[in-house]
Amino acid sequence: MKKLYFLGVGLIMPFMADAQGAVDGFRFSQPDMKGTARYMGMGGAFGALGGDLSSISVNPAGIGVYRRNEIGLTMDLDLQSATSETQGYKNTQTQTKFLLNNVGGVASINLHNTTVPNVNFGFTYNRAASFNARYSGGVPRLYNSLTNYIAGVSNNEGVSIESVETKYNNKDQITFDPYNPNDGYSAPWLSILGFDSYFITPTGDNDQPNWVGQWGALTSGQGAFDVLTTGGVDEYNIALGGNFSNKVFWGIDVGITSLQYNMTSIWAENLKDAVVDNPSGLENATSNWNMTNFYSANGTGVNVKLGLIYRPIQELRLGVSFASPTWYSINESYLARTNFNYQFTDGTTIDDSSVTNGGYWGENSYNFRTPWKLTFSAAGVIGRNLIVSADLEWQKYNKMRFSDYSNMFYNYGGNDDYWDWGYDYYPAPGAGMQKASPLLIDNDPFYASNNEIELYYQPATTLRLGAEYRVTPRFSVRAGYAHASSPVRAKAKDGSEMIWTAGTMPNYKMDNSTDYITCGLGYNFNIFYVDAAYVYKHRSSEYHAYTTDPANPQIPSPTSKINLNNSQIVLSMGLKF
Repeated sequence: MKKLYFLGVGLIMPFMADAQGAVDGFRFSQPDMKGTARYMGMGGAFGALGGDLSSISVNPAGIGVYRRNEIGLTMDLDLQSATSETQGYKNTQTQTKFLLNNVGGVASINLHNTTVPNVNFGFTYNRAASFNARYSGGVPRLYNSLTNYIAGVSNNEGVSIESVETKYNNKDQITFDPYNPNDGYSAPWLSILGFDSYFITPTGDNDQPNWVGQWGALTSGQGAFDVLTTGGVDEYNIALGGNFSNKVFWGIDVGITSLQYNMTSIWAENLKDAVVDNPSGLENATSNWNMTNFYSANGTGVNVKLGLIYRPIQELRLGVSFASPTWYSINESYLARTNFNYQFTDGTTIDDSSVTNGGYWGENSYNFRTPWKLTFSAAGVIGRNLIVSADLEWQKYNKMRFSDYSNMFYNYGGNDDYWDWGYDYYPAPGAGMQKASPLLIDNDPFYASNNEIELYYQPATTLRLGAEYRVTPRFSVRAGYAHASSPVRAKAKDGSEMIWTAGTMPNYKMDNSTDYITCGLGYNFNIFYVDAAYVYKHRSSEYHAYTTDPANPQIPSPTSKINLNNSQIVLSMGLKF
C-alpha cells in the first residue's frame, strides 16, 4: 500500500537533488581542439602566428596580421572510439559524426599609413567543443549497490515517511507548487524514487527510520552501464584588430557562445541474495533492475578576449592573450525512470514492466562562470621555409562558479530566503559529509556546489607545439602536438572524495590528461587555398557508476577506465583576395 502511495507522489513531484554539480561546470568549461585544418594540423599552436580564421579565438591579435581579405570554411569528420575496461572486461563503442568546425571572414582596410598600416574586422563561427560520445561496459563483480548509496543519502537527510505523508495529505491542492521544496516535502527525489522502486526500505521508527539498500552480507552481483552524450559549444566571434609599424599587432574579440548538452545514461544491477521488501518483510531475492537518467542543458554566454603579438625581428614573434570567463545563463531539465523484477525464494515475484515517474521533468535555471584563460606564445621563422611555434595556456578550473538565476529566488512569508537545491551537505577532505553553515546556505544557494568545485578541481595547463615546412612556394606540410593536463584533484579522481551530481544522475566521469598528435597538408592556388589535417586525440577517464556510499566510505563504488581515441579528418577551403 505504501508503494502505491509513493508512486502517486512520484508522478507529481519533481527531483529534489542537486540540480547543478561541479562535474557539469567542468564539462561546460573544457575546450577542445577544433578549427581550421591549418590550425589543427599545427597542433593549435597559433597564439604568436595569427593570419588564420581559428587563431582569432586563441589570440585576437592574430587578426592584426592580415593584409588581405579572407573567407573560409572548414569541415570535420569525427571518428570516435571509446573502450571501457573493468576488472579485465573490455567493451568498445564507435560512432562517426560530421561537424562544421569553422566558417568566417576577415576584411582588411589599408590605411596607407606607415605607423598604423591597417585595421581589420572579422567574424567567425567556431565549434569550440563537441560533447558527442558513447561508452558502455560491464562490472563483473560488484562490492556494493547504488541502492545502498540511496539509502545512505536518505539517512543523512533524515527522511521520514510519516512527515512526508502528513505534508502530502495536508497540502493545499490549489496553491501547491511541486517545484518549491519548502511547500510540502522533506525528502529528496532520489529517496522517493528509490523507495517506490523497492531499492530502499525503512526499518525501525517511521519518524526516524534507518534506510537500508539491497546489498546485504550475502549479496553478490554484476553491473552494467551505457552512456550517450550529444551536443557541443558553438562560439561566434566578432573581432577587431590592427598593428603599429608592423611590429606590434593587437586585437579584441567578443565571443557569443551557444551551449547544448544532452545525456542519457543507464545503470543496471543483477543481484543475488539481495535484501528486498515484500509484504511479509525483508527477504532475500534475485534482483534485476535498471535506472535510466535523462539530462539536458542549454544556454548562452558571452566572453571577451584581448591579445598582443610583438615582432622584435623578422624571425621572432611573441604573443600573449587573455580570455575572460564565459558568463552563461543555463536552463536544464532532468528525469529518471526505473524498471525492476524481483524473484523471492518463496516463488513470489514483484515485476514492474512500466517505468517509475513516467515523464514529469524537473527543471532548473542558473548562471555559470567558466575559468579565465591566459596564454603565452612564441614562434620562429627559420629561413624562408620553416615555421615553429609554441603556446602555453593556463586555466584556473577551481575558480568556476555557479550563481543565482532570477527564478531561483522565492519569498516565503515576507522573508527573502533561498533554497539550496543540493542536499545541504558538502564533502570535506577526510571528514566525509558535513553540514553546511545555515547562514551560508541562506545567503548563497550555490554555496555547496561552489565548494565542491574547489574540492574537485585545480588549475591546469595546455602545451601546444607546431611546425610548418614550405616544400614549394605553393605546397606545405605541417605537424603538431598538444598536451592538456588533468584539472581533477587526485581524491576526486580515485573515488576517495564524495562527488555530488546533478538531478538523480548518479554517474560521473573524471578526466585524466589529453594528448593530440596532428599532421596536415596545404596548397595555395593564388587566391584559393585548400588545407587538410589529421588529428588523433587520446584521453583516459575514470567512470564512476555512483559516488562512494556515505554509510560505507571504505567500500569503493563501481568504476571503469574509459579510453577515448578519436580520429578527425579535417578539410578547409577558402579565398584570400
